[in-house]
Amino acid sequence: MQRRTCVSNEKGFTLVELLVVMVIIGLLATLVAPKLFNQLRKGQYEAAKAQLASIEQGLDKFRLDVGRYPTTEEGLNALATNPGIDNWDGPYVKSSLLSDPWKKPWNYQTPGTHGEYDLYSYGNDGQPGGEKDNADIMNWE
Repeated sequence: MQRRTCVSNEKGFTLVELLVVMVIIGLLATLVAPKLFNQLRKGQYEAAKAQLASIEQGLDKFRLDVGRYPTTEEGLNALATNPGIDNWDGPYVKSSLLSDPWKKPWNYQTPGTHGEYDLYSYGNDGQPGGEKDNADIMNWE
């Protein structure tokens, strides 16, 4: 009776090698992730400023057609869907612009305390004031 021996020449990674690779990937992630999140936050803030400008243009077009800005009660929704106004010729903005990049509705009031209307977002934290991505975005500044 002959006994067969199985000799394996397959090569693979050892557990130690896999752990070293995982540690290296983890270190790289801790170095890169904060910079990526900072860029994301900065991008959201810049997007909010661009949205504010687009909404302002929509408000001006609404005023040209209707003869007035939407009331506070009508809100910014009057730019996307007709609230029953005769001369309304919109939509003046996409409905996706009615929320800021942090998924909070824009604050709108007319007449405003700083002009004909006030349009603003409190930024990422949703609180007045703040710095960087928590800073307020307002149409009067």
